[in-house]
Amino acid sequence: MNAIEALLFAVIQGISELFPISSLGHGVLIPDWLHWSINRNSPDFLPFMVMLHLGTAVALLIYFRRDWMALIGGWLKAGGRAGNPEARLMWLVIAGTIPAGLLGLLLEKQLRQLFTSTTAVLVFLALNGLLLLLGDRLKKRTASHPLSELSFAGAVKIGAGQALALLPGFSRSGATLVAGLAHGLDYASSARFSFLLATPIIAAAGVLEIPKLAHHGHGSAQWGLLLACGAVAGLCAYASTWFLMRYFKKTEIESLRPFGCYCLLVGVVGLLVKFV
Repeated sequence: MNAIEALLFAVIQGISELFPISSLGHGVLIPDWLHWSINRNSPDFLPFMVMLHLGTAVALLIYFRRDWMALIGGWLKAGGRAGNPEARLMWLVIAGTIPAGLLGLLLEKQLRQLFTSTTAVLVFLALNGLLLLLGDRLKKRTASHPLSELSFAGAVKIGAGQALALLPGFSRSGATLVAGLAHGLDYASSARFSFLLATPIIAAAGVLEIPKLAHHGHGSAQWGLLLACGAVAGLCAYASTWFLMRYFKKTEIESLRPFGCYCLLVGVVGLLVKFV
């Protein structure tokens, strides 16, 4: 990718990572449709994605810094037990993070061949749209309760939903939002828990690859571009989180419908254009 394409890709990654529309899916479709000179097998692509993930993780940590300070402080105060609301929520986040991490390690290599298939992305994106529309229907049928009443089994099930994001076209935040609604959370609580769950997963995706990044040779100009792309992705992720948290607090009726309709429309129209 040239510098302009790289910066635009960073914008797409930063926005679509938190919006329930699949960052991986859009990272495949948009470069393909715009005929960008992107090569995912290039040795330069891995450090590029590492920087984007680190930028997004930093943005989430900054936005939810008070939450994380309260959770960690409460956890330490309780001596590692679920002895107060903050410590209990910390254990819920840990319980929800473990299944996604394990499934990611087990399945990522097997599913990687789908990453370059636009047909697979379009199909999964349409299914992601249907999943989001289903989430709105589940919200109507289940009584809302606060995040403090979420069970540990529910947290594990919500966290396991993140594994859907291994399929390009399914959204991590979309899957956890819908799973949260299915377990009785309101939109705002489900979004908060979804973003808290996303922080360690996204951070780990970047941190685990840092050794490879450190051993990858780059000139000063290339490092400057990588850092700029990471910063752009982080700024877009922060703005996306700010918007979505306010959106879900204010919109309590069919909040996922716009995103579901968008994904369904793009997926179906894209398939029709491709095969008709």
